[in-house]
Amino acid sequence: MEAVGVDLAAASTMELVNAASAIAAELASRAVPDSAAACLELAEGLAAAGDLQEAALVGLIGVVDGAREVQRWGFPSTRSWLRSRLGMRETRAKERLTVARQRHRLAEVTRRWAAGELSAGYAATIAEATARLGGHDCATAETTLLGMVDQGFSAGKVASFGRRIRDVIAERDGREKAPEDVARGYERSWIDSTRSLDGGRYIKGRLNAEDAALWDGTLAPLAKPAGTDDPRDLPERTAAALTAVLSDGHRATKVTVICDLDTLTGGTAPARLTDGTPIPAEQARRIALAAGVSPLLLGRGNLPLYLGHRVRFATAAQRQVLESLYPTCAVHECEVPGTLCEVDHVYGWALGRSPTDIDRLALCCGWHNRWKHANAEKIHITTGPDGRHTYRIAAPSGMVSVRPPPWLQAA
Repeated sequence: MEAVGVDLAAASTMELVNAASAIAAELASRAVPDSAAACLELAEGLAAAGDLQEAALVGLIGVVDGAREVQRWGFPSTRSWLRSRLGMRETRAKERLTVARQRHRLAEVTRRWAAGELSAGYAATIAEATARLGGHDCATAETTLLGMVDQGFSAGKVASFGRRIRDVIAERDGREKAPEDVARGYERSWIDSTRSLDGGRYIKGRLNAEDAALWDGTLAPLAKPAGTDDPRDLPERTAAALTAVLSDGHRATKVTVICDLDTLTGGTAPARLTDGTPIPAEQARRIALAAGVSPLLLGRGNLPLYLGHRVRFATAAQRQVLESLYPTCAVHECEVPGTLCEVDHVYGWALGRSPTDIDRLALCCGWHNRWKHANAEKIHITTGPDGRHTYRIAAPSGMVSVRPPPWLQAA
């Protein structure tokens, strides 16, 4: 048995962590008492200690997240680090990251949690409920939800009330509630979409429970990080997953992009859609390189030079062969299904000079397809005996490869 002797006031944070680890290891290895009453009392005490440990852990996570330290170690996001190195499941990683990012706005929650007066479950519930509120509303919601905790409401009841907290605050302050939810009710799904000046689109809305289940079941598997090289956060990956499903790997896409020949060969003049919406030159070049989208190329004086057709790029038969070769994206370790990937010209396509032959094509997810076009020098391409091309992304110079221990992977 290892002896642990620590002067709590004088010990460093590292010494305290080491002592807590040694005590936890000893507790885990001991036999459970036979007395159920004793186990009940011990469980309550240990859970309270665990809540305090969670408060300390979240504080450390907040500093790591704020400094973007995990990117230096090859992880695309803090949540990815929590899953890989700390062995957390997705829901736990998301919960702890939300609390870490909200601590500075929830002063009373943080104080009571660190003092042992609030459980980690309540703290996480309040952090989730206030994450999208402004400063004044956040303070009001914190006071309201802590009042419910003091009245003995369960964490589940507080969470349920927290989902309505914006409307509750609006009623209390005499403000008008969100018109969409009032008019439609919470049982109806709705999406509002408006075009931005740069050709983009703003989207807001709400899905009922049934439609939300369809959303999660369809998009969640596609919104996973596409390997350790993926720097996108979850909202960006979700948007990419949605566009992949909508376009069905560009088989359902009906887009004509009109651009000058100079734009396609490196110029800066924007392209445009048929309704006049401008498209930045760099994006137009990426679209032209994605087999399956039809570019209308214009020469001097806006004279049509070439109107590409879907058959010119990749036929349905070619696509069928590619889907049999590529169950997932051609990039090593990317798990986006091949059926939702775009047809990619392995060695690039420039004004039709490179033939669209089946042995020169591969399936690549939308994000990696664009990344490959912009970082061709960082892609290493190998071809297997079956004709399948594999893209491997070179690690940044000086990058340290971090591998979690096996026991963390299994957690």
